[in-house]
Amino acid sequence: MSVNRIMGIETEYGITVPAHPTMNAMVTSSHIVSAYARLSGLDQGLHARWDYDRESPLRDARGFDQSRADADPSQLTDDMELGLENIILTNGARLYVDHAHPEYSSPEVTNPRDAALWDKAGEVIMHQAALFAPKFDAAQIKLYKNNVDNKGASYGTHENYLMARQTPFTNIVRLLTPFFVTRQVFTGAGRLGRGQEGTVKEFQISQRADYFEAEVGLETTLKRPIINTRDEPHADPEKYRRLHVIVGDANMSEKATMLKMGTTSLILALIESGFEDFSQFDLANPVAAMSKVSYDTSMKGVLPMANGMSMRAIDIQFAYLDAVRSHLYTHSEPDPDSAEILELWQQTLDSLNDQTGEHAVAARYIDWIAKFQLMQGYRDRDSLGWDSPRLSLIDLQYSDIDPARGIAIKLMNKGVIDTLFTHDQVELATTEAPHDTRAYFRGECVRRYPQNVAAASWDSIVFDTGGDTLLRIPTLEPRKGNRASIQDLLDQNESAADLLNSLRSHG
Repeated sequence: MSVNRIMGIETEYGITVPAHPTMNAMVTSSHIVSAYARLSGLDQGLHARWDYDRESPLRDARGFDQSRADADPSQLTDDMELGLENIILTNGARLYVDHAHPEYSSPEVTNPRDAALWDKAGEVIMHQAALFAPKFDAAQIKLYKNNVDNKGASYGTHENYLMARQTPFTNIVRLLTPFFVTRQVFTGAGRLGRGQEGTVKEFQISQRADYFEAEVGLETTLKRPIINTRDEPHADPEKYRRLHVIVGDANMSEKATMLKMGTTSLILALIESGFEDFSQFDLANPVAAMSKVSYDTSMKGVLPMANGMSMRAIDIQFAYLDAVRSHLYTHSEPDPDSAEILELWQQTLDSLNDQTGEHAVAARYIDWIAKFQLMQGYRDRDSLGWDSPRLSLIDLQYSDIDPARGIAIKLMNKGVIDTLFTHDQVELATTEAPHDTRAYFRGECVRRYPQNVAAASWDSIVFDTGGDTLLRIPTLEPRKGNRASIQDLLDQNESAADLLNSLRSHG
């Protein structure tokens, strides 16, 4: 058992033109995507479209398909008319307009450290696009890696994890629900404002917590559920299911992102192992607990459990950590990636459990604590109330991805917030795909054969070599098409036609 599995992150970015607050967000978002296409030269090729033919957004893991007539338009992610701009990057990622936001969907990776790296590369890509995008009366488009506009809207940071199809979905729901409710204590990005419109000026742990109204469901923008049931694996559906997670915040901290992805992957490994001791984790009211955990910055409050007992969110997380250790690693030592996450998880919970309230260790990489302590410093120094506009500005600027203005980025550059990656590593990840997944094949095809890639999706690439028909190459196995297996073949075939002939001869 290991933390390693196919995973990735989709991030919708907050967007605004401060000098023109009424500008159409969809049009402004399209400027971001088209700007990066020009900047990277991707507009010079065939301009590969996203292959919506392979998508099934209304298929539900509970065993049915929702009708298109009953679906909210935001659920119809396979509707090409909704997408204004959509490009496939050489690093294997997807950059597109998702309704009112530019979205970066990272390439598939195999471990939480790489998930954090290619997520961070998305920030750089978005910032480069904003710099290159058209100016409006000399005003630059501003992008924020956050989840709320404090006007009632929330936009998502969605995690994706591939897991075994045979795993009962009921077990996934039962064990993951309390985990998602309580992991906020280390995944929260922090928010000044409570309620969906943020009218109550108090600080809370999570940006997304106030927007969840159901335990289980297919929706992502209305009646948001803690467990999303979209059954769209983007891989061999007989072998895999893709868990689509919508409860997470957008983390600026690289280490917080790695911890978020790693701990969740370990819980999935626990479920896949056949673990069934669910009763110790069951919450009496998970939906109500989402906001209760988020509002409790002291982390001393307790949650009512289904068995009649009460537990702190941190204690529930300690119980999950103990379960992972005892059930997954009784007979063998964890691999290095898993050991790194287990150590960081333990270290984080120990720091959060610090009764002095200083949380010195966690403050170096947990976003909400870093933001809270920064704001509290201003409150103490200048006698500010939580309703101070200065604090609201800090809340927003923390997530600004412009290095000249973004508070989190400045704190990282000063060494106040820990980082995992060098500047060169992040820059390389903006153009180069992970080497150990099919993202490498996708990204290299876009790089090497830009005039011939007509379309692509996560599980196929469609080539146009000038004949009467297009040719689709399936990529249903996410670990195939990696550099080790495909680089020599790519190097030996300068043209897309030659590559396709070689692929046919290899079967």
